[in-house]
Order: sequence, then structure tokens, then C-alpha cells
Amino acid sequence: MTIRLSSIRAMLFALLAISMAFFTVSAFSAERAIVDAAGRAVRVPVQPQRVLALSEIDLDSLLALKIKPVGATNGRGQGGMPHYLGNAVSGLASVGNFGSPVLDLVIAAQPDLILVGSLPDPELLAQLSKIAPTVVSYKQGEDWQLALRRIAEVVGRPAQADALLSAYRRRAETLRGKLGAQANATVSVVRWNPQGPSYMLKDAFASLVLADLKMRRPAAQMQAGVAHSPPLSLEALSRIDADWLFVGTLNTSQANDALSAARQSPAFRQLGAVQKGHMVAVDGSLWTSPGGPLAALAILNDVEKAMLGG
Repeated sequence: MTIRLSSIRAMLFALLAISMAFFTVSAFSAERAIVDAAGRAVRVPVQPQRVLALSEIDLDSLLALKIKPVGATNGRGQGGMPHYLGNAVSGLASVGNFGSPVLDLVIAAQPDLILVGSLPDPELLAQLSKIAPTVVSYKQGEDWQLALRRIAEVVGRPAQADALLSAYRRRAETLRGKLGAQANATVSVVRWNPQGPSYMLKDAFASLVLADLKMRRPAAQMQAGVAHSPPLSLEALSRIDADWLFVGTLNTSQANDALSAARQSPAFRQLGAVQKGHMVAVDGSLWTSPGGPLAALAILNDVEKAMLGG
């Protein structure tokens, strides 16, 4: 009888283990339907475990939502992840460059969900969709805050997105109060390319963060657009002048060499921001590329450090 009871108990424990495993797998493999930013109906995991990020906004937003992806593309114009993310991307596998992920690396990452940013290439989108549920997470030119909300909805963390945005708004409001008279200064944002300087347009990421601070851009930089102007000649440098000048490169040797050479030119030295000591070298991967909530907070930190010595 003892043997028989032991056998029964063993069978019950085995059945219980199988049942628990079944429900665990079911919970993780359960799906729901969403409509992505491109209007595509996609079935995504209810609890994604292995998310792949193929744009800076996706990567930044996932990290802010406390989700470390299984891989990501390099920052645009860079040989690795965006510099400003620092240790947050330590050990994160690269699956190629922005806009051109390597499909073999994507497959090797074994994602159960792929976020592709605003990927416009239908052929690549179709290829990725064969690997895992693939979501266009934001529209081209869309505000990063809307993108964050959509990403959070896809990965099942909308409340966390609300909390992040509330904290960001409080931070911006507090900083504006601390800036005092400096809050009314004009701010120029420039990417220095090998061909020369380009200023960021009105709807670019850093421009939106400065707008949340209610800071003013020079009139010449108020053109609509999410990217940057064509490169300017040294003779047109007056168009990048302002009370404060934030200049970044993407850390290419040619861009840094061009900026170093420009610093020696009389036209550069005549800029009002330069003469006042208000030219600030910043991380171009942060200030002149798209970003999410972590990037937005980092820009606020840079403004505070530059203007208040914080």
C-alpha cells in the first residue's frame, strides 16, 4: 500500500508540474491583436520576453520601461549603440546598422517581438515579419511622446509610460524655474558634419525638448522638419548663432577635424555665443538624432549643466 500511495503521489506531482508548465507556456505564448503605426493588424505576445529594437526610439523607450531588448541596431551614423545610453546597453548584441539590420543576426537573437521604428521598406518589413511579430512603432516625424505611448501599449506597460511622461514634464517645469532669466535665451542646436554645420529643424527631437522647456530657437532655425538643414558654408555661420550654441558630432574623425578647423576661423570666433563662452560641445547621438524619454532627460541635464553649472 505504501508503494502504491507513493506512486500515486509521484504521478500527482508529475501531473501538477506538467499543468504548471502548460499554463506558464500558455501565459507567455498568449497573443493579442494590435494595430501598429502603419495601420497594420499584428498579433503580438501578451507578455513579450525577447524584444528586438531596430530604432533609437524603440531602444530608448524599452530601456526606460525597464525592458532590456535581446538586441538592437547601432545608432545612425555610429558603429555601436547610441553613446548617451552608456552602461544601460552594456552587453547588448548589435544586429546591424540603423535601417539595414542583418537578417541572420535578427534570427540568431530569437525575438518574439520586433519593433522597427518607422521602417518604410515594405520588403524588409515582410522579411522581418516571417521571423517574429513585427510592429511599426511610430510614424515618420511623430512626436517621441506619442511613440513612447504606442511602444508601451505594444509591450503591455502603458501605466509606466504615463509615469515616465509625468516625471519628464515635472523635470522640465522645475528646470525652467531654475533657469530664471536664462529661460528666455535663444538656443541653437547644430550637428557638425565633415561638409560643415547643419542646424536642427523645428520638429527635430532636441528641438521638441527645448520647446517643452519653452526656450526659443533662432528665427532661421524655425523651419518645419524633423531632420537638419543642408550643410552651411563658413560664410553663412551667422545662421547658427544664438545666445547659446550646442554643437555635436557623431564622433567621426572627419566631423571632429572639420569642427576643430572651424574653431580657428575668424567667422567662427565672431559668433556671439562663442565670444560669450556659450558654445557647448555635446553628444551628437543625443542632441542631433531621434530619441526617447532617456534622451529627453539627458538633454535637460545638459542644459542645466551648461547654463547653471549643475
